[in-house]
Amino acid sequence: MPEGPEIRRAADRIAKVLEGQAVESISFGLPRLKRYGARLRGASVREVETRGKAMLTHFDNGLSIYSHNQLYGVWKVARRGKLPKTGRSLRLALHTATHSALLYSASDISVWPTEELTQHPFLARIGPDILNPLLDWRAIADRLVLDKFARRRLSAIYLDQAFLAGIGNYLRTEILFDAGIHPDWRPVDLTRGERGRLARSTLGISHRSYQTGGITLSPGLAARLEREGLPREQRRFFVFGRTHQPCYRCGAEVQRQDMNSRRIYWCPECQEAP
Repeated sequence: MPEGPEIRRAADRIAKVLEGQAVESISFGLPRLKRYGARLRGASVREVETRGKAMLTHFDNGLSIYSHNQLYGVWKVARRGKLPKTGRSLRLALHTATHSALLYSASDISVWPTEELTQHPFLARIGPDILNPLLDWRAIADRLVLDKFARRRLSAIYLDQAFLAGIGNYLRTEILFDAGIHPDWRPVDLTRGERGRLARSTLGISHRSYQTGGITLSPGLAARLEREGLPREQRRFFVFGRTHQPCYRCGAEVQRQDMNSRRIYWCPECQEAP
């Protein structure tokens, strides 16, 4: 499933062709939404926003389209009249005079009055967006010790969108490694300094992934591995997907386990178990 950085980068691409533009034609692939076509046709897109893994397309007539890619959804941008060749099902198409923004394969799409979006079942329960520019590491450290999170394992907290919206499986793994903290620890068991380090890693790794298109390695290490000829998929992560391979920091063998029904990876030397 795409995580917050991937959705934000998709929103950036969509915003470039939609924001400030009138939607001359719109079509929904889901029958229940077709009635909104006439109400949105001719309206201009005011803003394309993300909240965690959800994308919100706001129109100047007071309506917004909520979409969540889930596992298989994907956004594409094309010149108008030149749709990409794909076997995917087209679920939403927004056409301006020059471009098309196309959402394929997603089914979690709905239209809301913009002012009522806070009542959306998903948006109403999520925590702060991990890429919100107003979010700082102190706010994350404070959330770690809230009663609803403090005594839960970090492996569970970091998949809970009520904690921070936009973090998924690979970010969970890479954040905990960068902070040097094992997934089985609980916030209540960490020192204040460890919680601060974890909060900084949470922001740093998430923003790095957004800026690099999904690479969480430090820039120097990523550049060295690229010079060595490794393909992109083998030089993205510190530990995620690297079972039994040597840790880039200490050389120990990376471990894998299923936690909260999702695979997670860690270094037994860099991340001491409780």
